[in-house]
Amino acid sequence: MSILLIGCGGSKRAAAKKKLATRPAKTYENTNKTDTRDTPAETSVETKKAYEYSSFSSVEEYINHFAPIAKEEMRLYKIPASITMAQAVLESGAGNGNLTKKANNHFGIKCHNWTGEVVYHDDDEAGECFRKYRDPKFSFRDHSLFLTGRSRYADLFDLEPDDYKGWAKGLRKAGYATDPKYPQKLIAIIERYAMYNYDAEILGTKVRDFKPEPSDKVVLHRVVKGETLYSISRLYNLTVEELKKNNGLRDNTINVGQQLNVTPQYNGF
Repeated sequence: MSILLIGCGGSKRAAAKKKLATRPAKTYENTNKTDTRDTPAETSVETKKAYEYSSFSSVEEYINHFAPIAKEEMRLYKIPASITMAQAVLESGAGNGNLTKKANNHFGIKCHNWTGEVVYHDDDEAGECFRKYRDPKFSFRDHSLFLTGRSRYADLFDLEPDDYKGWAKGLRKAGYATDPKYPQKLIAIIERYAMYNYDAEILGTKVRDFKPEPSDKVVLHRVVKGETLYSISRLYNLTVEELKKNNGLRDNTINVGQQLNVTPQYNGF
């Protein structure tokens, strides 16, 4: 999620491949926590060893791996699984962003009042502080707690539980992302990978066979450091050759800040 997407990997939280530095965790006992759901429930996703990080060869592989967690979070916190997964794909670069690889941080959540381990990552400013997780599922849980624990997102929970378009627009309005095209990006990802069906599974409603209408608007992606034509093509479900043709490229050379036409090819993807 007709659209015109101009962004640098999804939002101010998108993970560009930058040098990271870590510092030891602080020891702190939060006696105010009363929600026993803070610890993610076991799902069918295999639990990784502490601080073991995975790479994914495709967007589909990433989605299939983490969809069970997103659906479990929807059961517990009423956040559409489609929204959780679309944000994860966008913010983490489908699991291959540098921040995600180094910190298991799939949503670009910054430190704020975090008392656990952290990494420092160049985002809007150099050396910004981001949360580090022992396991990816804790990143998904923290995302749920982040949205449910802040009053500015409260109106989102008044929407229909499968209203992914309303959620996408509401997240931007509430200040989750600075990119004005953030809602369209989420909606495009949800519809491209049929993530709305995750919501239907949890709600017990009819699963849809949805195909987005062809768009007459150009979808643009701004290249960030570390990206290649291949990595960008995987994110937008295109081939490298389609990207080169769309942009009149003779070879695979691209530059940071360059805008690429990544308009989806809706030909029965």
